[in-house]
Amino acid sequence: MSLRGKAAIVGAALAGCGEAHGKSAMEITVEAVHGALADAGVSLGDVDAIATCQPLDTLSGLTLAQELGLNPKFTMNNRMGGSSFLSHTLWAAMLLELRLADTVLICYGSNQRTASGKLMTALDLPTYEAPYQPMFPLSSYALAADRHMTQFGTTREQLADVAVAARAWAQKNPEAFIRDPLTREDVIASRLVSDPLRVRDCCLVTDGGGALVMRRAETAKDHPRPPVYLLGGGEGTTHRDISEMPDLTVTGAAQSGATAMKMAGVKPADIDVVQLYDAFTINVILFLEDLGFCKKGEGGAFVENGGIAPGGHLPVNTNGGGLSCVHPGMYGIFTLVEAVRQLRGDAGDRQIDGAELAMAHGNGGVLSSQVTNILGTESTL
Repeated sequence: MSLRGKAAIVGAALAGCGEAHGKSAMEITVEAVHGALADAGVSLGDVDAIATCQPLDTLSGLTLAQELGLNPKFTMNNRMGGSSFLSHTLWAAMLLELRLADTVLICYGSNQRTASGKLMTALDLPTYEAPYQPMFPLSSYALAADRHMTQFGTTREQLADVAVAARAWAQKNPEAFIRDPLTREDVIASRLVSDPLRVRDCCLVTDGGGALVMRRAETAKDHPRPPVYLLGGGEGTTHRDISEMPDLTVTGAAQSGATAMKMAGVKPADIDVVQLYDAFTINVILFLEDLGFCKKGEGGAFVENGGIAPGGHLPVNTNGGGLSCVHPGMYGIFTLVEAVRQLRGDAGDRQIDGAELAMAHGNGGVLSSQVTNILGTESTL
């Protein structure tokens, strides 16, 4: 049974992005929920399944149901880090196709910036890594970046170009947290944090939340906004701890992307716009390779000199990504919201003309969990 085109996102919203002073993570989540429901023209009482993953609440599905006053038929709380929400869309599509639910709510919220100003994690350092006192998770990504540079000749300048491209997109997005000009030289001159990654190679620490409403395709056109259909999805899990990653230059995106595109019946060249989880600049290079947009080892050349910036050969992270727009701990849901906006034609100055196919890709753990969604307009069914 294929899930291609069986379910659609009919509502999407953001809330509290940047700094949401005085609001808890759950309050940001609930604000996003009500925004998405209003966008979909759906009442709260219609929701019969929820999926969430809150920053420090391991029972956040139960907390959310209580907070919203819901008695859902299904509650999903599978927690894989930032990739969780792109997995939630697949579970939602299955529930809807099997008619076990009619309206699925997917949501997230975090007050990471105003609550602490730094990354908050409920994870302990892995046993075999703790003695080396790495910066978690930063040093794990630095390890992957160093290996990629050593093995393929990827340069500091190419890593910097990922951050520069993200900032150029952010300057077109009034909701982006940082919109100041950024050059390759600025990135390279910024403070070294975990060699070879510097401050500007690292994602923001912000508040923010997002929510999506999903329903069956057969009713998707009954809502106020154009539906965005889930055409394909796939997952790939390779490890939990970076010390156990089979190959530091190959992620589970090679599996998740291939599965998603096979289901959708598309290839990388068909995709109009790409939203990648860019917690660090190396992520974008790795994912572009593993998802098939370029060959392994050629990601650096693919992104350099504005390759993924406005006017480049592939629009990537058109909202500014986690590097310049928003990153409240888990960024995955924001890839989906931006993809929806692009396919609806709602992205303002950063809109990609004629966008009909979008890829959203989430990363969880330390390159551990990869989940890919292919989304499309009605014309792609």
